[in-house]
Amino acid sequence: MRTARLLPALAAAALALLGLAPYAAAQASSAPPAPAAVSAVAPGTEVQPIIGGGHANNAPWAARLFSNGRQTCSASIIAPNWILTAKHCVSGGGLSFRIGSLDQNTGGTVANGVSVHNHATSDLSLVRLDRSVQGTYARLGQPGSVSVNQTVQVYGWGATSQCGSEANCQSRYLKVADVIVTGGCRDAYGGSAICARRGNGITAGGDSGGPMMANGIQVGVASTSDRQTTTAYTNVTAYRSWIQSVAGV
Repeated sequence: MRTARLLPALAAAALALLGLAPYAAAQASSAPPAPAAVSAVAPGTEVQPIIGGGHANNAPWAARLFSNGRQTCSASIIAPNWILTAKHCVSGGGLSFRIGSLDQNTGGTVANGVSVHNHATSDLSLVRLDRSVQGTYARLGQPGSVSVNQTVQVYGWGATSQCGSEANCQSRYLKVADVIVTGGCRDAYGGSAICARRGNGITAGGDSGGPMMANGIQVGVASTSDRQTTTAYTNVTAYRSWIQSVAGV
């Protein structure tokens, strides 16, 4: 059953997101950070990620984004040659992706970005890969795919705590957290976004560009977070025609 559209009104607390910069681990105005320290231990024995939440165990569409060899953001693969991520993640150039592995250091398929297509007014970017990657692609939602008060899942390899430099506490393994949709808001570029409050975790630096999934369908791309209670995801369902015009899906 299709759910009701997001409410267009914003709570005052959600408006505070407009003043937040994109995630520190992928600021568009600076060079990518130094490689983050990662743990060599098995999932479940290291600090839990996304500042709460837990480790993902089934996300074949997940992609870790590297800029000039440095881990910076998260992403998803939506077609054999196309990655969906945040616009503020791609300005550093030298883009590559590890796709289909829960471990950002090994496994899956590594492919390079050969062209970048940024949306003019939102925090969305489509990156065309240098090869066709076979696997399971994220299915994209249509308007009505997510509703206020719905519990949805957010994924990424970002910071596991507020540790000062977030590049120093990135998760080696993909993590997931539940968040609760609070309504419509704006992303880092003023585009249409979905705001959510903390459930069992909240997004942080390095989770930028990662997906928000509602019943297994991608409805958002991580844009901003206050690292404590509130996060904003660019509303994928509002930009379906643009995505289709560029990537054909």
